[in-house]
Amino acid sequence: MRKSFNGLGELVQHALKKNPFSAHLFIFRGRRGDMVKILWADADGLCLFTKRLEEGQFVWPMVHDGKIAITRSQLAMLLNKLDWRQPKTPPVLGDNYPVGFATITLACL
Repeated sequence: MRKSFNGLGELVQHALKKNPFSAHLFIFRGRRGDMVKILWADADGLCLFTKRLEEGQFVWPMVHDGKIAITRSQLAMLLNKLDWRQPKTPPVLGDNYPVGFATITLACL
């Protein structure tokens, strides 16, 4: 997935018929399923978060008409490579972080 701010913003406008500066998060997946990009707007402009998996793929929901709405919990599970369709509580290790979870810091570029 080579698209960045402009390319993804254009996809939001033309393919999804939405305003990229709305209060929505727009989530895109790469063809191989190992990368997601999230585009959203804040008061200063567009922000882009990218995550690429070293192994495996993201569990992606069935999509009809190119778009789907998911909850915050489903997004958190998707980003942590958990099957959000059948949630299970992962085992907890040392610092009270479940296995497979990471602290994520978002940056606006």
